[in-house]
Amino acid sequence: MMRRLPFILPLVLFAGLAIYFVFGLQRASEVGTEFVPSALIGKPFPEMNLAPLQPNKPGLKTADLKGQISVVNVFASWCVPCRAEHPMITRLAEKEGLNVIGLNYKDKPKDARNWLEELGDPYMAIGIDRDGRGGIDLGVYGVPETYVVDQEGIIRFRHVGPIQLRHLEDDILPLVKELSQ
Repeated sequence: MMRRLPFILPLVLFAGLAIYFVFGLQRASEVGTEFVPSALIGKPFPEMNLAPLQPNKPGLKTADLKGQISVVNVFASWCVPCRAEHPMITRLAEKEGLNVIGLNYKDKPKDARNWLEELGDPYMAIGIDRDGRGGIDLGVYGVPETYVVDQEGIIRFRHVGPIQLRHLEDDILPLVKELSQ
């Protein structure tokens, strides 16, 4: 038996690690990737004064977020999931009548303008975050990310990844309704 131990022990350890990882990955998939905790929930939107992307629209200024509920969407023209979520962002602005603000993250302004010309521009204002500093202050992991900001300029919700219809119906629109009361 002692001669077999050097051969059996690695197999037992491997089996134990395999079971641990299978159950750990299963639990992670149940939690979902769109919930990423944010230290900024319940705190004021970070101070920003980003230049406008479009000549006919304002940039992103933190002061402009006060007085109304706003949805701040972090996007980029090079972001494939941003393209996929764009119809939902458009719906928030057009059908739901929300104040949708864009933060164009680490993008070339010309590429972003062309992207919006192709897909449509639902944003009331768009700030250029060329160096990503605004994204860092906001705690952005990657694009797309979407934030709901209340009338006082406090971040109430964060969604990481592309917004789908279920996110609108289950999370964003009920929160906006609650904040509106």
